[in-house]
Amino acid sequence: MSVMSAAEQEQAPPPPPSTRSWSRAREDIVEGFKQRELWGHLGWQDIKQRYRRSVIGPLWITLSMAITAIGLGLLYSQLFQATIPTFLPYITVGFIVWNFINGCITEGTDTFIRNEGLIKHLPAPLTVYALRTVWRLTLMFAHNLLVYVVILVIFWGSLTTSDYTITDGGNPQPGIGFGILLAIPAFVLLAVNGGWVAILFGIISTRYRDIPQVINSLISLLFFMTPIVWTTDILTQRLPGSGDSDWKVLIAELNPLYHYVQLLRAPLIGNEQSWHHWAVVGGFTVVGWGLAFVAMRNYRSRVSYWV
Repeated sequence: MSVMSAAEQEQAPPPPPSTRSWSRAREDIVEGFKQRELWGHLGWQDIKQRYRRSVIGPLWITLSMAITAIGLGLLYSQLFQATIPTFLPYITVGFIVWNFINGCITEGTDTFIRNEGLIKHLPAPLTVYALRTVWRLTLMFAHNLLVYVVILVIFWGSLTTSDYTITDGGNPQPGIGFGILLAIPAFVLLAVNGGWVAILFGIISTRYRDIPQVINSLISLLFFMTPIVWTTDILTQRLPGSGDSDWKVLIAELNPLYHYVQLLRAPLIGNEQSWHHWAVVGGFTVVGWGLAFVAMRNYRSRVSYWV
């Protein structure tokens, strides 16, 4: 009887692989990056669909950014008694970078919810839909860079002057030089972070539909708490208190989004480069992708049911 039992066990089919598998999660992420033609096409179609039948099409992205940045730049330059040739580029680039970060967070929560139809009918890795979101935001970022180019041409003399200041009495900045090339790896690092944000927040929001509402409610507060329309110089100059002012700068330093914004803004406007911005963003990149990998391992197979 034991012989028959052994024979039956040899002929029995192997047990089905567990849906919670590290290998499946890794395969989903790797295959998602490989299918760049798919998520590249889908992201481009999103832009075309949004501005279909529009006269100037995607240029509305650029025009909207220009109006917002210039309007608030002129306003806050007067409130903070700052010089327009250096403060306006600071705010403009801050808005451009923030718009990308904000999109990765808010649209990342809707990544899988928005692609419900494709997820249920298209046999593609879930990572494809996260990369679709990041690619769409990258195209919008490229359109917004036209505003930066115009601002750069207008205020080139001020931004290339050595030891220029953003606000009166602020820290001197080296000015635009070869360090502007650091903007390329800085944006790549931001886009890589956008990938894990879309995956992790997308999975959580698919399960708990209140999460997108919570994030949308907090994002405005995070905007004003991040040095975009104000500088860290203002903290040390305007806040009351005597003695060491390092604690005032911690108001900005303890905000992770500040490091993300400054990582890309600093080289674009010739601000002083700081290694600790790269260290903070690099640390969040490793931790973020680790959490996204765990989420993919545990809940990848359930997303199609949750949507």
